[in-house]
Amino acid sequence: MFIKQPFDEFLGFSYKRDMNILEVGLQIKDLYLNSVGVIHGGIISTLADVAMSNLIPPNQQGLQEIVTVDLKVSFLKPAKGEYLRAHANLVKDGRKLIFTECQIYNSTEDLVAVAHGIFSRLTN
Repeated sequence: MFIKQPFDEFLGFSYKRDMNILEVGLQIKDLYLNSVGVIHGGIISTLADVAMSNLIPPNQQGLQEIVTVDLKVSFLKPAKGEYLRAHANLVKDGRKLIFTECQIYNSTEDLVAVAHGIFSRLTN
């Protein structure tokens, strides 16, 4: 089960889980391009945040029980292409804090960004 939020649905994310890796895909629209003609860094950051936060399943009601406390995104090259794909994995699932990492690839399989996220549980 994945967290379903109107913002995620608005952007059009697709989800796939394969063992311990979560893949989130995003078809690129002209709306997502910045004034230089490459995918806006905010779109890439959002994709990474959504992918990493979905590593922890939602509660029984489908609600998210974690929030982002730290997000670091390093942009490796300008992102271009038809879609982006985020590969997120869990680094450490602690009692209160969850440490994650994510790689973002474009449609030609170039690594365009890497991200690290720390999330805090709302319950416990």
